[in-house]
Amino acid sequence: MDGGVAPATPVPFSFRTAIDQIRRQVRITAKGVRFILLKNRADLSEQEAVKLTAILAHSKRLSIAYHLKEEFRNIYELSATVEEGKEKFKQWLLKAQSIYGKVVQTIRTHLLEICNYFINRTTSGVMAGINNRIKLIKRQAYGFLRFDNFRARTLAGFSD
Repeated sequence: MDGGVAPATPVPFSFRTAIDQIRRQVRITAKGVRFILLKNRADLSEQEAVKLTAILAHSKRLSIAYHLKEEFRNIYELSATVEEGKEKFKQWLLKAQSIYGKVVQTIRTHLLEICNYFINRTTSGVMAGINNRIKLIKRQAYGFLRFDNFRARTLAGFSD
């Protein structure tokens, strides 16, 4: 397949933004609700699962959005090949268009790269993290007179 691997940020960030926007539109503002909605269902405690059920009972739209988010996550976990993942994503995109308009557009834009995840089950998230750490060190190193000092600081930042 052509293309690289999708950046780790656009899709999860888009889901967080969209679900939070729907939550606010249906006026569900209790403490901890946002966290429960964004957390993977498999990772919820028993108490959080009960609270989630009550939250989703208040709004059909929010319930659909949450279930679509979980379905999207399951495609990543359960698809074995690029072709299988791509087909499942295409089906998901059709179902999700009415709830996740902008998210669907982002996924369509990056579909090839997203599907490349299934080749090695990796994203560019680790590389993005390394680049962000280097940028932070670079900002902190403002005023260093020699590159050797910056290099030493960068290498020290990645040693455990």
